[in-house]
Amino acid sequence: MDPTDLLGTWSLTRTVADHLAGERRDVVGTAELTREAGDRVRWTESGTMTWPGHAVPVSRTLYVVLEADGWFVRFEDGRPFHPWAVGRQVDHPCAPDHYRGLVETVGEPVTSWTVTWDASGPEKDYRMVTRHTDRG
Repeated sequence: MDPTDLLGTWSLTRTVADHLAGERRDVVGTAELTREAGDRVRWTESGTMTWPGHAVPVSRTLYVVLEADGWFVRFEDGRPFHPWAVGRQVDHPCAPDHYRGLVETVGEPVTSWTVTWDASGPEKDYRMVTRHTDRG
């Protein structure tokens, strides 16, 4: 599945279960995937992260770019993140920690999709699950 199959604006809910801190943080917001010139999809997220006694705005931008070996996710500054591989685990080594991710979709056409990241290592131990629903 190409990221172009997910173009549009999605409702986003994210749960971060931080095992080191012993806390949970939640994000509610939107994700928008738009096609740019060439084979590049801009993936922007914005919302509010909450945890007991706190609420802060959060945002990020990623790009999914068609490269020689297929689609690849890059950070906003162009650094490599991971291959776009729906239904297959991907890895992002980020010393001293390691991230393992999975993108899953539901429906054809897609009615929802989930991105799960497990981070482990000496500085990180969390699971982050982002659900995208209600495409606009």
